[in-house]
Amino acid sequence: MNEIKRVSEKTSNRILNSVFFGGGTPSLIEPSIIGDVLNEIQKHWKTKNNFEVTLEANPGSVDAKNFKAYKEAGVNRTSMGIQSLNTKDLKALGRTHTVEEALAAFEIARQNFKAVSFDLIYARQNQNINQWEKELSLALSLEASHMSLYQLTIEQGTAFGDRYNRGLLKGLPNDDTSADMYDLTLSLCEDRGLVSYEVSNYAHQGYESIHNLIYWRYGDYIGIGPGAHGRLTIDGKKYATETVLSPEAWLKKVECDGSGESNSVVLTDQQQAAEFVMMGLRLKEGINYQRFKNLSGSAFSKTKLNFLKDLNLIEEKDGYIATTNSGRKVLNSVLTELLN
Repeated sequence: MNEIKRVSEKTSNRILNSVFFGGGTPSLIEPSIIGDVLNEIQKHWKTKNNFEVTLEANPGSVDAKNFKAYKEAGVNRTSMGIQSLNTKDLKALGRTHTVEEALAAFEIARQNFKAVSFDLIYARQNQNINQWEKELSLALSLEASHMSLYQLTIEQGTAFGDRYNRGLLKGLPNDDTSADMYDLTLSLCEDRGLVSYEVSNYAHQGYESIHNLIYWRYGDYIGIGPGAHGRLTIDGKKYATETVLSPEAWLKKVECDGSGESNSVVLTDQQQAAEFVMMGLRLKEGINYQRFKNLSGSAFSKTKLNFLKDLNLIEEKDGYIATTNSGRKVLNSVLTELLN
């Protein structure tokens, strides 16, 4: 509560669009605590009429009684980390829940919240396109209002990166198969009325994640709690904030220093422009060209824009630059070309 009060003193004139309880298993928190936090938040900020409050949930921790209490506390959307509808693959991903538990948890969530989203990962070990088609078709039959469908990627410095380096991730699909899986995902979702509004996110109209759109449109957001990150504009300067990762250390820092932040730096105009592009080109709507010029103080190279357009990787329309379906499949390459 002290952190909410501290940050609100800098931003009390703002209107709050959303709150996201994330970072692991917030569905283990007592509903009364969620209610207390939301009450405190609404003491300090005005909220929009369509105020979105999302709770991340691990399927193995979903309880029908608690979900009803979360709804009564003010939660109106849940995001479920289902990850796979294949029990063997769930184990390989390090998940402890079963497919049956995931489906039961989804049903409980749907009974309590109007907006329910869940995550799946594809291009997994030894997964072929027919298997993914069958799994995704089952997921789509559940008629979720929102789905996050992520391609498994290997990044150095992560647990999967370490396993890959040790030769423990055999059987990953090649790039062509992964691209085919992406095309299949797009096709099946759009056939069911789910629009691909972001590289990995699909929603029925009106059910796009308000909270995540703030990230992707490079808006301001406050990070409170262990390991939270933020982007906050104060007096014309945009700050990148980080908090202490350990819950115990974070609590101690709040008590001793009056702030849980471990780092707060002012971003340069060039850094802001780069982040704006990296986040915004994930969206189907793309980025506003004039906003980029305002941030960076310069325009994109016309030569590079024309090069990417000739390859059908980007398109320009009504003052926006957006990636095409082909461009979103190679988004990192598009970003590298534009930002270098």
